[in-house]
Amino acid sequence: MFRRSLIALALAGSFFHVGSAAASVIVLDFEGAGNAVSLNNFYNGGTDGAGNSGTNYGISFGPNALSLIDGDAPGGTGNFANEPSPSTIMSFLTGTAVLNYAPGFTTGFSFFYSSSTAASVLVYDGLDATGNLLAQIDLIAQGVSNCSGDPTGRFCNWTPVGVSFAGTAKSIDFGGTVDQTGYDNITFGSATPGRLPEPASLTLVGLGLGALLSRRRKA
Repeated sequence: MFRRSLIALALAGSFFHVGSAAASVIVLDFEGAGNAVSLNNFYNGGTDGAGNSGTNYGISFGPNALSLIDGDAPGGTGNFANEPSPSTIMSFLTGTAVLNYAPGFTTGFSFFYSSSTAASVLVYDGLDATGNLLAQIDLIAQGVSNCSGDPTGRFCNWTPVGVSFAGTAKSIDFGGTVDQTGYDNITFGSATPGRLPEPASLTLVGLGLGALLSRRRKA
C-alpha cells in the first residue's frame, strides 16, 4: 500500500525501548530498537531481531510484534508523524502484537495509538493472550485525521488511552489492521501514558466496557 500504509518502504531494522517516567512506572517507548524487526526479548534480557538489547523488565513479545522507525529518522521507513516519543513505535504486519509480562501486573496500564481502522486491545490473565479476559479496549479510527505538525507521515494523530481492571494481567493483545495500526509509550503503573505530547486528548476506558470517554488535556 506504499505511502498509504504504516510502513512506507521496504523492511529493515528492529523493535523498541523502555524508559522510566516515574518511580514504579515503566514506559516502553521503543527507542533504541531497530527498524521493522521482531521485538522478541529486547526488554527481557535478550535482543530484538537485529541484535539490539534494552533494559530487562521481564517483558517479551510474540513473533508478530515489530519496532518501526519514523521515515524522517536515519534508517527508518515508517509512514507516521507526531509520535509521542520520536522516533520508534510498535506495529505488526501479520496477526496481532502480543506482549507478555510473566510477573503480572495489577495496576492500570496505558498507551498511545494511531490507526486508520477500528482496533481492539485485550488484556488477559494468562501468557500469550490466553486465560480470562480482564479488559477490552475498543479503539476508533483516528490516525490520519485532523493532524498538524510533522508533514511527512500519514499516520499523524496519536491518542492516549488508559484502562483499569480487576485481577492480575500477564499478557496484552494489541490488535488492529496489519500495517494500519501503531502503538507507542506503553505504560505500566499508570492510567496515563508517559511522555505526553502537547496538546493531547486523554481517553479513559472503564473496566471491560470498551467505551471511550474523551476529554481535552493540555500538556
